Amino acid sequence: ATGIDWTFAPCLCVARNDRWGRTYESFGETPQIASSMTTIIDGFQGYRLGGPASILATAKHYIGDGGTTNGKDQGNTEITEQELRTIHLPPFRAAVQRGVGSVMVSYSSWNSVKMHANKYLLTDVLKNELRFDGIVISDYNGIDKIDDKTGFTPDEVDAGINAGIDMVMVPFAWKDFINVMRTEVRAGRIPMSRIDDANKRILTKKFELGLFEHPYTDRKYFATVGSGQHRDLARQAVRESQVLLKNDGVLPLDKSHDKIFVAGKNADDIGNQAGGWTVGWQGTSGPVTTGTTILQGIKDTVRPSSTVTYSKDGTGIDSSYKVAVAVIGELPYAEGKGDRPTDAALGLDQADLTTLANLKASGVPTVVVMVSGRPLDIAAQLPSWNAFVESWLP
Repeated sequence: ATGIDWTFAPCLCVARNDRWGRTYESFGETPQIASSMTTIIDGFQGYRLGGPASILATAKHYIGDGGTTNGKDQGNTEITEQELRTIHLPPFRAAVQRGVGSVMVSYSSWNSVKMHANKYLLTDVLKNELRFDGIVISDYNGIDKIDDKTGFTPDEVDAGINAGIDMVMVPFAWKDFINVMRTEVRAGRIPMSRIDDANKRILTKKFELGLFEHPYTDRKYFATVGSGQHRDLARQAVRESQVLLKNDGVLPLDKSHDKIFVAGKNADDIGNQAGGWTVGWQGTSGPVTTGTTILQGIKDTVRPSSTVTYSKDGTGIDSSYKVAVAVIGELPYAEGKGDRPTDAALGLDQADLTTLANLKASGVPTVVVMVSGRPLDIAAQLPSWNAFVESWLP
């Protein structure tokens, strides 16, 4: 509808360590779940490229980005080839079998070899063994990261292209890249056969999408953007993703409760509820987009005669309230910023602990709703909660 005919999704990483800041981009910690969710490729591309609403899908990030040591973003996945093939390869095999049009290379390394320079995994395994016939695209400035120094070099260009990368994402210094690659091809360090293979793969997908015959956007779909049908489906997805993990009988809340106390930094913040990769890259707290906060949702649902009181830190509550709802958890983040490198960092922050302590001191039954991109360590606090809902990033 908007003219974008290629999406950098789905993310098929198998997240094995919740310290990783991209955990919420994955479908889960097992290869079976990620493999089953490759059905989204059919949604993007249709059962064949070139249909009326078909866009190119991208399986990413190939391969092992969810298995890095200590969950470090762009880190080193230190595992055997058998483990790599058992845990991290199956979702990509499933994606290729569904005809995914492109595969994006991971920033990460496998046993200290950068994926952007790994010919064995890009060419021998992905292209030859799995018979992937689409486009292998680098990640953002991915070739530049091969030697971990700023500015790509001829050696990095040679390594990346010869490893099997067909299209290179160079957001700024693209003219320099073209000149360097041309020089390397003319010098014979990148064989012309490699360039021909890349061009064939890229042009084939463009032809399959029909971009040469129909280069312009089909505006007839524009009315569907933000349509009621799509919003209803989004609401259904949010409802069905809420996970009830504890309940001593306090839930579901009675709409006729005359006094409900709501607390927590994530109760009235649409930016926090949305998380990263929303409007901006790392996400932002505050009214960054339209939507209904959890606090507003409670106010909209109770009877008109009910009183809903909100205090961000939980102060002001007394025993006259029937129930307290604490909406706690994480602030927005994306890759890099979201890494939590130590075990202690997977716990609740001080603001949440203070809020919970204030509510506990009142003696009012407490329901905790956690807004987060991953599971957090709440073992020490859970016994004092009457109910617990993991809300994820609703």
